[in-house]
Amino acid sequence: MQTRMLGTRGLEVSAIGFGCMGISFAYGPALARDEGIALLRAAFDRGVTFFDTAEAYGPCANEEVVGDALAPVRNQVAIATKFGFTFVNGQIAGLDSRPEHIREVCEASLTRLGTDRIDLFYQHRVDPDVPIEDVAGEVARLIQEGKVKHFGMSEAGAATIRRAHAVQPVTALQSEYSLWFREPEADILPTLEELGIGFVPFSPLGKGFLTGKIDDATTFDSTDFRNIVPRFTAENRKANLAFVAWLTTFAEARQATPAQIALAWVLAQQPWMVPIPGTTKRHRLDENLGAASVALSADDLREIDAAVSQIEVHGARYPEHLQKMVGR
Repeated sequence: MQTRMLGTRGLEVSAIGFGCMGISFAYGPALARDEGIALLRAAFDRGVTFFDTAEAYGPCANEEVVGDALAPVRNQVAIATKFGFTFVNGQIAGLDSRPEHIREVCEASLTRLGTDRIDLFYQHRVDPDVPIEDVAGEVARLIQEGKVKHFGMSEAGAATIRRAHAVQPVTALQSEYSLWFREPEADILPTLEELGIGFVPFSPLGKGFLTGKIDDATTFDSTDFRNIVPRFTAENRKANLAFVAWLTTFAEARQATPAQIALAWVLAQQPWMVPIPGTTKRHRLDENLGAASVALSADDLREIDAAVSQIEVHGARYPEHLQKMVGR
């Protein structure tokens, strides 16, 4: 697989990464530990060198699986993890980006991952109670100590990114971005390009919807996060099927799958974008990574943009209480 530079601070990774969350959290029952390890090692064998996890995924269980899976190849991969939440009885209870807490999370994540450094350490969500300068300053100290290599942010607003970057240069921003959600194009992407910050789109397949395998009759496991996402109500899924119908027709004409076109479109936007689709299935892993070989022409991209502009997407991407945490 080809590699890309995430930003301008020397972090080189595979053009497509692996979002590890679903192995342990949010999209139904967790995989058995040995199955998760096998899937992550299969991703590495197929050329993936960028793996995204967080203490919040499980909580904590995902980091342990990632650490065990990648231990034999630790020096050949980049591992991203995150700080910024507190937990009560195994559930996210609030935000906490106090410097002392960042350091505690770093030490705990190093232990769970079985490593001596975190390649990319993201603030998972901006904490309005802690000045971003204090957050960036603490990460800078962890970088100076060699425990962290690069500083990242997730779902942050442009002004906050600028303030953080002035204290400790931000290597990458992670936010949702796909054919189904293009809001970052207005303000975030120009800011990242100006500052030389890489972009890591999560949910590049629209939380699975852009695969064409979900319709208004699909039922989700009781533990699946999509049960509370407005865009995934049966009514909104039915309304949004027009989008996937068009994408499927477009993909078939190019001997690709809808998922591969959706990922190829992201890859075509900027050379400093690295999407991190996740999956729990080996055949989906192969499908996703096949997107790196799908070349979209300028005419293809214009046709996609024209079609997308004519299709209304129904439903918010987050429930209200989670929407309040983004764009700060």
